[in-house]
Amino acid sequence: MSDATVDPRFRRKPPKRPLRLSWSDERVRGIVYQVLVVALIGSVIYWLWSNTVHNLEVRRIATGFGFLNREAGLPIAEHLIPYDPTDTYLRALTVGVLNTLKVAVVGIVLATILGTIIGVARLSKNFLVSKIAAFYVEVIRDLPLLLQLLFWYTVMQGLPGPRQALNPVEGVFLSNRGLKLPWIVWEPAHTAALLACVVGIVLTWLYARQARAKQYADGQPRKVWPAAVALVIGLPVLTWQVMGAPWQGDWPALRGFNFQGGVNVSPEFAALLIGLVTYTAGFIAEVVRAGILSVSHGQWEAAQALGLRHGSVLRLIVMPQALRVIIPPLTSNYLNLTKNSSLAVAIGYQDIVSIANTTLNQTGQAIEGIAIIMLVYLTISLSISLFMNWYNARIALVER
Repeated sequence: MSDATVDPRFRRKPPKRPLRLSWSDERVRGIVYQVLVVALIGSVIYWLWSNTVHNLEVRRIATGFGFLNREAGLPIAEHLIPYDPTDTYLRALTVGVLNTLKVAVVGIVLATILGTIIGVARLSKNFLVSKIAAFYVEVIRDLPLLLQLLFWYTVMQGLPGPRQALNPVEGVFLSNRGLKLPWIVWEPAHTAALLACVVGIVLTWLYARQARAKQYADGQPRKVWPAAVALVIGLPVLTWQVMGAPWQGDWPALRGFNFQGGVNVSPEFAALLIGLVTYTAGFIAEVVRAGILSVSHGQWEAAQALGLRHGSVLRLIVMPQALRVIIPPLTSNYLNLTKNSSLAVAIGYQDIVSIANTTLNQTGQAIEGIAIIMLVYLTISLSISLFMNWYNARIALVER
């Protein structure tokens, strides 16, 4: 029925009843109940706060965040930014936050790759591949994560010492001190080249969007890879050449009881990363498998009728549709991986939890230390959720 045939009287909203100050009015009762609940919650919070402040005063425990500007005297083995024990607690906690982010970012990327491979393998028509993937998922998910972290740390500690280190490739050494890899002496030219690469990636993405829009308009495909090679590879190389093209290798070498030079992957970081990745990948694999199975089998049949190969069907047709089912639970797995990284304290990796615990033990600022840990994880989790929700909205089907 069109709007023209509807009686205008039926389009009007019903008039609102006036609010009566009477207990028989359900709206008045609702307002009173809400005020009472808010007052009760506020009273409990006030009592907890005043009781905490009183107990701290009685025990003469200082409060506030002034301790952040004091000298930490805390040694930290791994740090992404320059750090010395004479630096402040604020600097030490910043190092802890960066160490947590390093594990979270690298772990999310590797767990996504491994989980996707295992999830697809579970749907393989090859009996052996499918069963191996299923066995991996069932075993990994049924073992406690802390136990797995301790297992991998024990394996890393069981490797030979530096003098008997495994040397599978020239310049690569694996021992109970970690994995030593060759690296380069980092100079400003390398930083500039890296920034140029990031700019090239952004420009390539913009060019690809423009080329796709033009193809939709006139039906003529345009090659993107020449511009991608020029921007992503050529621009950084040109920047590096203009700034002097420095290239000095830093190779690890055994000196005394340990290796010097190169870049080191510590046993603690390796054990934590392997444990988090293998554990989370088991859950991601099931999410990927469920997402693929949610796509109608008719999509497979229609694509195969067009002559597309199995891999092309999965990559171009099935996975883009499955992402709409995969993304929401995948976000939960990313959050779990980030929060599970707090178990690093059990194997000696100095993340925000480990450093904050040491800080509150030295300063006695327990409330402030716990608050900092909560704030860090809350910020990281909300950032991941916001990004994944944005991406989920971006790929959602638009109804017309």
